[in-house]
Amino acid sequence: MTEAFDILTNASLWAAVLRIATPLIFGVLGALLCERAGVLNLGIEGIMTMGAMAGWLAVYWGAGLWAGLLVAALAGLLLGLLHALLTVILGLSQHVSGLGITLFGSSLAYYLYRLWVQVGDLPPSIRPFQPLSIPGLSSLPFLGEAVFSQTAPTYLALALVAVAAWVLNRTPLGLALRMTGENPHAVEAQGLNPVMIRIGAVMAGSALMALGGAFLTMAAFNSFFPTMVQGRGWICIALVVFASWRPGKALLGALLFALFDAFQLRLQTTVSGVPYQLFLMAPYVLSILALILVARRARVPEALMQPYRRGER
Repeated sequence: MTEAFDILTNASLWAAVLRIATPLIFGVLGALLCERAGVLNLGIEGIMTMGAMAGWLAVYWGAGLWAGLLVAALAGLLLGLLHALLTVILGLSQHVSGLGITLFGSSLAYYLYRLWVQVGDLPPSIRPFQPLSIPGLSSLPFLGEAVFSQTAPTYLALALVAVAAWVLNRTPLGLALRMTGENPHAVEAQGLNPVMIRIGAVMAGSALMALGGAFLTMAAFNSFFPTMVQGRGWICIALVVFASWRPGKALLGALLFALFDAFQLRLQTTVSGVPYQLFLMAPYVLSILALILVARRARVPEALMQPYRRGER
């Protein structure tokens, strides 16, 4: 009990929580944007993998780190366009299309990596984003290490939560997007085009997902390997339900999962006699329990996964 309390009061734990949560924040915001418009995007794993590879490769070839993030977002945007064409334009199954995008994106990323990068005994690496030292804040006790010594993409992810909440709840664009996920025919009656809104939402959401993958290769690590996403995309899909499709609660869910993960990593080094597999599965078990408690009260967008065809009712 004492060891657990010491871990929870250590600033390094909370610094790790923000680092672990960052790709989840990008991913859950992207998935939330797609689903609020009525499109389930199960291609998130492949999109994050492609974003991780594309951003890393751009920097490896000499581009700047911010340019690498832009390249990653563009790669995600293109995969999102493919998913939108299959599901929004052609009206195909969103489940099947999403899984296809995951397989296609993951396989294409690995293929291009092996095609364009010479891999020796050690994987090639880049110089990733470094923690920022914020004058006056990074030197604060506890908070300085825990919050104000993160890399730039982490602060970008946190800022995007506020931007997403403001756009969805305070702007005409957000109202149109939310209504497209509830009743696209009502949106059409107002003279707007639900098809274009859905396509735009899927493309923008996929770009955010790709940024989550790019964080792994450009801030958390400095190399690319095909399995580095490790199911984070599926966690993001679950977190959207946990968040009841709200950006603020999505941030809370990402931080909660990251806390479970960071906590179990430290418990492994302090608690002996317990199989490490129990610690590894603990974040997922606790996340499932939290999801069960919250999901029963969650209100799903009414038009989610329903193809829209103009003129039909």
